[in-house]
Amino acid sequence: MKAAPIENNRVLIAEDNSKTRLFLKNQLELLGYQVIAAVSNGQLAVETAAELNPDLVIMDVKMPEMDGIDAAREISSKGRLIPIILITGLSSDEMASKAIEAGVFAYLVKPVTKKQLEPALKLAQARYDEFKNLKSEVDDLKDAIETRKLVERAKGILMKRCNISEEEAFKLLQAHSQKENKKMREIADTIISASKLI
Repeated sequence: MKAAPIENNRVLIAEDNSKTRLFLKNQLELLGYQVIAAVSNGQLAVETAAELNPDLVIMDVKMPEMDGIDAAREISSKGRLIPIILITGLSSDEMASKAIEAGVFAYLVKPVTKKQLEPALKLAQARYDEFKNLKSEVDDLKDAIETRKLVERAKGILMKRCNISEEEAFKLLQAHSQKENKKMREIADTIISASKLI
């Protein structure tokens, strides 16, 4: 019996062993995932990931043309973050370190069983969600810092041009922001741009 479809379920499999590839495809489908492609080497994994934008990639470490770690690194470097699970014949600290550096979210040791697969999928998804939230927080923080810098510059310009205090300059920025229904950053940006023209 197939599981109910789940969100972000489009999976790319890269595995050079056809039996393992079929096993993974069957198990993933039973778990409610949609296998959008199953390829036999790392180079095809990179090309297919770029073309089809999967939500998840599961691939073997040892594959022809490009191994799984290099393929994971290549996929991760394309700008879109995709959870990647690697399958390896032998586990080692060195292998784990390389996998982490390559942007891998989880890895499984062969022979892969159904019992191992589901927790690895959940772990990869949880780590992905955590990473996405962290990235969003970092982006928000960068935006807040950039806004603060612009507001400080705009305040300095207003203080100099209008011969007013820092508090008055800030209130002026705030008033313009509310009046024009724009963010403080936009108002600050306009003042800085205008000051360059004068």
